[in-house]
Amino acid sequence: VQLQASGGGLVQAGGSLRLSCAVSGGTISSYTVAWFRQAPGKEREFVAAVRWSNSITYYADSVKGRFTISRDNAKNTVYLQMNSLKPEDTADYSCAAGRPITSATKEVSMYYYWGQGTQVTVSS
Repeated sequence: VQLQASGGGLVQAGGSLRLSCAVSGGTISSYTVAWFRQAPGKEREFVAAVRWSNSITYYADSVKGRFTISRDNAKNTVYLQMNSLKPEDTADYSCAAGRPITSATKEVSMYYYWGQGTQVTVSS
Protein backbone atom coordinates (compact mmCIF):
# COMPACT_ATOMS: atom_id res chain seq x y z
CA VAL A 1 0.00 0.00 0.00
CA GLN A 2 1.36 3.41 -0.97
CA LEU A 3 0.15 6.77 0.27
CA GLN A 4 0.79 10.12 -1.40
CA ALA A 5 0.09 13.30 0.58
CA SER A 6 -0.30 16.65 -1.11
CA GLY A 7 -1.86 20.07 -0.68
CA GLY A 8 0.44 21.74 1.79
CA GLY A 9 1.65 25.30 1.42
CA LEU A 10 2.02 28.72 2.97
CA VAL A 11 -1.11 30.42 4.29
CA GLN A 12 -1.89 33.34 6.57
CA ALA A 13 -3.45 32.81 9.97
CA GLY A 14 -7.20 32.36 9.63
CA GLY A 15 -6.85 30.85 6.19
CA SER A 16 -7.66 27.37 4.89
CA LEU A 17 -5.94 24.48 3.17
CA ARG A 18 -7.11 21.06 2.03
CA LEU A 19 -4.69 18.16 2.22
CA SER A 20 -5.17 15.03 0.13
CA CYS A 21 -3.93 11.51 0.76
CA ALA A 22 -4.16 9.34 -2.34
CA VAL A 23 -3.91 5.61 -1.63
CA SER A 24 -2.81 2.95 -4.10
CA GLY A 25 -2.28 -0.77 -3.77
CA GLY A 26 -5.19 -1.10 -1.37
CA THR A 27 -8.66 0.26 -0.77
CA ILE A 28 -9.18 2.92 1.89
CA SER A 29 -12.38 1.25 3.00
CA SER A 30 -10.18 -1.56 4.36
CA TYR A 31 -7.99 0.72 6.50
CA THR A 32 -8.24 3.38 9.11
CA VAL A 33 -6.50 6.40 7.59
CA ALA A 34 -5.06 9.09 9.81
CA TRP A 35 -3.19 12.36 9.60
CA PHE A 36 -0.26 13.08 11.87
CA ARG A 37 1.94 16.14 12.06
CA GLN A 38 5.42 16.94 13.30
CA ALA A 39 6.78 20.39 14.00
CA PRO A 40 10.54 21.02 14.25
CA GLY A 41 11.90 19.83 17.56
CA LYS A 42 8.65 18.17 18.54
CA GLU A 43 7.32 14.64 18.49
CA ARG A 44 4.89 13.46 15.86
CA GLU A 45 1.32 13.98 17.01
CA PHE A 46 -2.08 12.70 15.99
CA VAL A 47 -4.36 15.11 14.10
CA ALA A 48 -7.37 13.21 12.76
CA ALA A 49 -8.50 9.77 11.62
CA VAL A 50 -11.40 8.07 9.87
CA ARG A 51 -11.98 4.44 10.81
CA TRP A 52 -12.27 1.76 8.16
CA SER A 53 -15.13 -0.17 9.71
CA ASN A 54 -17.71 2.53 10.36
CA SER A 55 -16.26 5.84 9.09
CA ILE A 56 -16.30 7.30 12.57
CA THR A 57 -13.93 10.25 12.79
CA TYR A 58 -11.49 11.21 15.54
CA TYR A 59 -9.74 14.53 16.15
CA ALA A 60 -7.06 15.91 18.39
CA ASP A 61 -8.49 18.45 20.81
CA SER A 62 -6.28 21.14 19.29
CA VAL A 63 -7.97 20.88 15.89
CA LYS A 64 -11.53 19.90 16.82
CA GLY A 65 -14.03 22.26 15.23
CA ARG A 66 -11.48 23.58 12.73
CA PHE A 67 -10.34 20.49 10.81
CA THR A 68 -12.51 17.93 9.03
CA ILE A 69 -11.36 14.55 7.78
CA SER A 70 -13.29 12.80 5.04
CA ARG A 71 -12.82 10.04 2.55
CA ASP A 72 -13.89 9.45 -1.04
CA ASN A 73 -13.95 5.70 -1.59
CA ALA A 74 -14.42 6.10 -5.34
CA LYS A 75 -11.19 8.10 -5.58
CA ASN A 76 -9.44 6.08 -2.87
CA THR A 77 -8.48 9.37 -1.28
CA VAL A 78 -8.73 10.84 2.20
CA TYR A 79 -8.92 14.59 2.72
CA LEU A 80 -8.13 16.91 5.60
CA GLN A 81 -9.90 20.24 5.35
CA MET A 82 -8.16 22.73 7.60
CA ASN A 83 -9.92 25.99 8.43
CA SER A 84 -9.10 28.85 10.80
CA LEU A 85 -5.45 27.91 10.65
CA LYS A 86 -3.14 29.11 13.39
CA PRO A 87 0.64 29.55 13.43
CA GLU A 88 0.85 26.62 15.84
CA ASP A 89 -0.57 24.39 13.09
CA THR A 90 2.71 24.80 11.21
CA ALA A 91 4.20 21.33 10.73
CA ASP A 92 4.96 18.56 8.32
CA TYR A 93 1.73 16.62 7.80
CA SER A 94 1.77 12.91 6.93
CA CYS A 95 -1.00 10.42 6.25
CA ALA A 96 -0.90 6.83 7.40
CA ALA A 97 -3.00 3.68 7.13
CA GLY A 98 -3.50 0.77 9.49
CA ARG A 99 -6.02 -1.37 11.34
CA PRO A 100 -5.83 -0.12 14.92
CA ILE A 101 -8.38 -1.20 17.48
CA THR A 102 -10.77 1.59 18.41
CA SER A 103 -8.97 2.54 21.62
CA ALA A 104 -5.65 2.86 19.76
CA THR A 105 -6.84 4.95 16.84
CA LYS A 106 -4.63 7.88 17.86
CA GLU A 107 -1.47 5.83 18.42
CA VAL A 108 1.35 6.39 15.93
CA SER A 109 2.64 2.85 16.39
CA MET A 110 -0.65 1.35 15.16
CA TYR A 111 -0.11 2.56 11.59
CA TYR A 112 2.15 0.59 9.26
CA TYR A 113 1.78 2.36 5.93
CA TRP A 114 3.02 5.93 5.70
CA GLY A 115 3.19 8.53 2.98
CA GLN A 116 5.76 11.29 2.69
CA GLY A 117 4.94 14.54 4.42
CA THR A 118 3.56 17.76 3.03
CA GLN A 119 4.61 21.00 4.69
CA VAL A 120 2.02 23.38 6.08
CA THR A 121 3.24 26.82 7.14
CA VAL A 122 0.89 29.32 8.76
CA SER A 123 2.17 32.89 9.05
CA SER A 124 0.93 35.29 11.71
